[in-house]
Amino acid sequence: MTHSFSPGWTNVGPGSAPDAADPRDEADALRLPPGFALIAEDPQLGPSVSSCLAEVETQLRHAISNSDPLADATSRHLVEAGGKRIRPLLTILASHLGTPATPQVVQAAVVVELTHLATLYHDDVMDSAPYRRGGPTAHEVWGNSVAILTGDLIFARASILVSELGGEALGIQARTFERLCLGQLHETVGPREGQDDLEHYLSVIADKTGSLVAASGQLGAIFADAPREVVDVMVSYGEKVGVAFQLADDVIDVTGLKVTSGKAPGTDLREAVPTLPVILLRRAAAGGDRSAADVLALVDGDLSSDEALAGAVAALRGHPQTQEAWAVAQRWADAAVAALDPLPDSVVKQALTSFAQAVVSREV
Repeated sequence: MTHSFSPGWTNVGPGSAPDAADPRDEADALRLPPGFALIAEDPQLGPSVSSCLAEVETQLRHAISNSDPLADATSRHLVEAGGKRIRPLLTILASHLGTPATPQVVQAAVVVELTHLATLYHDDVMDSAPYRRGGPTAHEVWGNSVAILTGDLIFARASILVSELGGEALGIQARTFERLCLGQLHETVGPREGQDDLEHYLSVIADKTGSLVAASGQLGAIFADAPREVVDVMVSYGEKVGVAFQLADDVIDVTGLKVTSGKAPGTDLREAVPTLPVILLRRAAAGGDRSAADVLALVDGDLSSDEALAGAVAALRGHPQTQEAWAVAQRWADAAVAALDPLPDSVVKQALTSFAQAVVSREV
C-alpha cells in the first residue's frame, strides 16, 4: 500500500526553498496544497509557516547527507524527488495552536518527514513498486538490499534527531514506529482467521498512515506548550484524516488516473493489494450481487496485460461499490473535522478543516 496524495497538489522539490521578499510569496513558492493555501493570506501565520517549511527543507538535506558516496546518493533519492511535506506542515500548524517553539518544532517536523521517507523505501520493496514520485524506486536502481538498508539508515537519522527532543518525543516516535511495523506486518499476512476483512483493512491503514499523521500534529502541539486537550485533538484529527486520505487514495487507484506519485492506475489491482473498493465489491458479490460478481471475475483474473488491467479498472470504476468507497472515505474526513470542534475558531482550524475536506473532494 503506497502513500500518496491528490492530483494537482504540487511537490516541494529541490531548489524550492523560498527566496522572495514578500512572505506570502514565500508561502506560494512552497506551493501549499488545497485547504492549506489560505495560510499564505494570513499576515502573521503565512510568514511563520513558510519560514519553517523552508528550514525543514534545509534540515532534511542536512540530516540525510553522508560522507559515504553510495549512502549519500541512496538517501537523497526520495528527498530530491520532492514531496508534499504534509506531515511537517501539520507539525508546524499544530504549533500555532500554542506558543510556537520554532527550533524544536522544526526539528520534530524533520523527524516525521524522515520517518515517512524511510517507510517509502521499505514499502516500495514490499510492493515491488517500479515508480515513486515520477521516477524509478530505489530498489529498481540499487536493488532490494540497498533500498531496505537506506530506509533503515534514514530511520536511524530520525531517531538521532528525536532523541535530542527529549523522552516524551522519543516515546511518541517509538510507539509510532511500532505501529508502522505492525501495520505492514498485518497487511503482509492478511486477516486472522475469522477476522472481518474491512476491520483488518482499516486497522492496517490506521497503523501505516494514521499513526504518523497523528504523531505529526501531536509533536507540534507538544513543543508549542499547547494545553493537553489541544494535543489530544491533534492526535484524534491526525489519525482520522490520515485514514481518510489513504482510503481516498485507494479509490483513486481504480478511477483510471495517474496521481502525482507516478503510480499507474490499477497498480493495487495488479499487485492484488486489498483496497476498500475491492473489499466492498467482494462483500456485494458474496451477498448475491451478480454485477459485483462479474466485475470481481475481472479483478481476480490475469491482469498481466495492460488491456486486461484497463478493463478491470474501468469495470470497477463504474460499479456502485466504488462510490460507496468514496462515501466511507468521506465519513472519515467528516470525523476528522468533527474532532476539531473543541478548538477555537482560527486560521489554523480553518486550514485543518479545509484539508480534511480536500482529501475526498478530488476530481477523479
